[in-house]
Amino acid sequence: MPIRTRLSNAFHRYLKVPYALNVYEFQKPRKPKATYVLIHGIGNTLHSWDAVVAKMPKDVRIIGIDLLGFGNSPKPDWAIYNAKTQARSVGMTLLGLRMVQQPIIVGHSLGALVAVEVAKRYSLIPKRLVLCSPPFYSPRVDGKKIGSRDDALRKLYTVARKYPEQLAKFSPVAVKFGLANKTLNITSDNVASYIAALESSIINQTSLEDAVRLKMPIDIFYGAFDPVVIKKHIVSLAKNNKNVTATRLNVGHEVTGGYVKALSKYLTDFQKS
Repeated sequence: MPIRTRLSNAFHRYLKVPYALNVYEFQKPRKPKATYVLIHGIGNTLHSWDAVVAKMPKDVRIIGIDLLGFGNSPKPDWAIYNAKTQARSVGMTLLGLRMVQQPIIVGHSLGALVAVEVAKRYSLIPKRLVLCSPPFYSPRVDGKKIGSRDDALRKLYTVARKYPEQLAKFSPVAVKFGLANKTLNITSDNVASYIAALESSIINQTSLEDAVRLKMPIDIFYGAFDPVVIKKHIVSLAKNNKNVTATRLNVGHEVTGGYVKALSKYLTDFQKS
């Protein structure tokens, strides 16, 4: 193993220093009226937001981030890809950008869970959260069933992680038939990150509990035809946290088509208000 690689492993693995993530500034006006940070879902990259960015006004700053293990960000094979690890890297990356405004963090799917963790750990960073298709599931309790859909979805994910080769083969098929964003790309290079993120961040999560306790404004968008989002959790969250609003759209899980139109309109109207 090269000396540089060994030093990097020691720096991040043993000294617990978060990774700096790959970022792309879609827009950087001189005097932005607002700043948006976009966090993609599992298996995607920051370019999964291209269609949303195209419909945004030009006077706002828009920053895309590749999560750890995806896109052009580092992909350490030893990392635990849970929301905590992702949030620490996102937090350090955002602090390095020296933003003059508190950003509105927009997260999709896994990115929504990471956004909640960022808000939990670094409450002074985000001004507001916009969560798209958050796969909130009730926390596991040893020896006790949580709920039929929660258990069923966890079992589905558990089966999926046992067949990484099939996930890689399914990726282009899902994109071809419009079941996934065009940036979904599960390959031999990132399938380990995909499986690790699936297990640590989605199967074994505390995001639903954490979101209830957050004090900042949270806007949630979810699809009526989304197979991996449990509506009752989102409705309950909005009921139990006065800072949360929930909007149901006639869409699926991915931010495509009508989802893009609704989300970009909301972000544009909110920025104007």
